[in-house]
Amino acid sequence: MKKLNPRPVELLHRPVLAAGCGALLACSACTASDDNNNADGNFAGGTYYDPSTAISPTAEPDSEARPSNTGDQYTAPGTNPFVMTAHDPLSTFATDVDTASYDLFVRDVSQGSLPQPASVRLEEYVNYFRYAYPAASPEALVPFSISLAAAPSPLGAETTLLRVGIAGKQAATTQGKPANLVFLVDVSGSMQGADRLPLVAQVLRQTLDLLAPDDTVSIVTYAGSTSVRLGPTSVADRPRIIAEIGELSAGGSTAGASGIDLAYAQASAGFIEGGLNHVILCTDGDFNVGRSTDNELVELIVEKRRTGITLTALGFGTGNLNDSMLERVSNAGNGFYGVISSESQAAEYVNERMLSTLSMIAKDVKIQVELNPERVAAYRLLGYENRAIADQDFRNDRVDAGEIGAGHQVTALYELVPTGGVLPIGQGAPAVTDGAAYAGQIEVAETDLVRVKLRYKPVDDGSADAALEVSASLAASDIAQNFSVADADLSWAISVAAFSEILKQSPYAKPEQLDAIDASLARQAGRDDERAELYELFKAARGWL
Repeated sequence: MKKLNPRPVELLHRPVLAAGCGALLACSACTASDDNNNADGNFAGGTYYDPSTAISPTAEPDSEARPSNTGDQYTAPGTNPFVMTAHDPLSTFATDVDTASYDLFVRDVSQGSLPQPASVRLEEYVNYFRYAYPAASPEALVPFSISLAAAPSPLGAETTLLRVGIAGKQAATTQGKPANLVFLVDVSGSMQGADRLPLVAQVLRQTLDLLAPDDTVSIVTYAGSTSVRLGPTSVADRPRIIAEIGELSAGGSTAGASGIDLAYAQASAGFIEGGLNHVILCTDGDFNVGRSTDNELVELIVEKRRTGITLTALGFGTGNLNDSMLERVSNAGNGFYGVISSESQAAEYVNERMLSTLSMIAKDVKIQVELNPERVAAYRLLGYENRAIADQDFRNDRVDAGEIGAGHQVTALYELVPTGGVLPIGQGAPAVTDGAAYAGQIEVAETDLVRVKLRYKPVDDGSADAALEVSASLAASDIAQNFSVADADLSWAISVAAFSEILKQSPYAKPEQLDAIDASLARQAGRDDERAELYELFKAARGWL
């Protein structure tokens, strides 16, 4: 797809703060040799930030952030503990390519407030950005590549940082499946406002541009009652679809569960064998009639996904968003979760993320990272707290996991304590996981630091079909000698993760790293629009921390 112009950042302007070097992330700049600093501003694969190209802020700053959006509902993910490798060398989790947590950060800072700590899911911040991982060709039998890197930490501790990068192949243009989409639109009273239903209508209209004439679209609405506004209709009949979109209006309470039932009924009516049968839920997340608890809704979605129909959740608006529910139902529906809060963000979602939603390449994707207990004394996974899977279920192919679309990337970061090293202690940190020595099979080679296994099913496989598995290893000798020679992608991911930990008030957060994070982000802000946007948002947010 052609990349859109960068969306405006509607935030309160703060002057650029000094990017002084701390003994943390900025140390890579200080210790890098002249060979790594080119005259054109390149540094370790990145580009120095040019203030003249920055997205223009719109107003002068307040001295303090406004109160965060307390009407939204969040469930804090917590923080993973350090795990003693001799006790458990395996770390297993489902992939996650949602972006909602970062979307909420963009929304809140643009509106002049910090995100609520409970809304921060570190992996979604890191995974929002594109990295230069080698990707498999569209024709490759294995739809993923695995990219591993490690370097000594610049975060003030004698630890090693490990990056696990997964890149899904791009879909070949001839591989597009016929689509049967059902838009389930919340038209309750809470959806009134410019940042709600009008943005939903924009998403619906612009999605039509991605579809083939013989694809089908349905529209189901729900408020106090539910209604089929448009049964399965060929995209070739675009004027009829556009007319129905234009008639959407908000009012009433929110019978979300009955709306989901009706949406799945429409998806079944238009079901395409071998095609993409997908429900896209558009709501501010306020379900207050009928089955409305997270558990009840998840049970409903799990039941429905057995039909082969998947579900994505898109959240809209501020102050009423049920983030917890939307994340859980999208996971249960084998779909994705994003938040949209502006016209430009809606356009970006459709043109850059909707295509991946409509081009799945694998389902039930699990990652198992096996650390070498001879080389790693302890480890901590950064993020993915609510995506954990029991180690013994890695090869249990009936256990639900994550989905990956064409071109999606997954990045996971670990903090490793080398054998003989000192375990970092954070105030209020969760207890270290320790116990009896691990008695299971060791698959990591003696000379390797880590072995990473990826297990997945092709999208057309049934629940009883055996999954496929690929793996990659990183030799201990491949750890970078120091962080200054680490690749730019590892540096960026670590910077974003460190900032995320501060925002979520993690026990391992170090606010004294803000200057170092500033310098690290500035060095790469010129790489793309998304990095430039984060740097502008960071400069606004750090003044309120």
